[in-house]
Amino acid sequence: MRTTPTIDYSDARRAVDLIVEKASQMQKAVAVAVADPHGELIAFARMDGAPLPSITIAMNKAFTAARARKPSQEVGEKVRHPEKGYDIAYYGDPRFVGWGGGVPVWRNGEVAGAVAVSGLSAEEDVSLAKMGVDLITASPT
Repeated sequence: MRTTPTIDYSDARRAVDLIVEKASQMQKAVAVAVADPHGELIAFARMDGAPLPSITIAMNKAFTAARARKPSQEVGEKVRHPEKGYDIAYYGDPRFVGWGGGVPVWRNGEVAGAVAVSGLSAEEDVSLAKMGVDLITASPT
């Protein structure tokens, strides 16, 4: 039998809380999603004032990073490449997105899930998501 690493709820919740705290310190509002290795939601938060589209976008960024086993931004860069680009529909699911802010969580050489942030610039979303990933990967789970 094969055992697949996954993010447990307590780690997901701690990552969400950290990101919400950091965004609050920046006086900004975001949506945060943490997904399992299949891209399915484990934990989610939408801060007061976060743009409504950020709800779905954060979940889709986490889905993309977990399923593609790479940051959502890399998926976007690949499909937008001027010569080698292709339609994002290639991935076969409308939840795949190419915006920055979804980051996979690796454990023992396998993707255990993903953390995603939406509502700010791609750079800010990525930075906050990486804080959540770092917190989870530092956990002894």
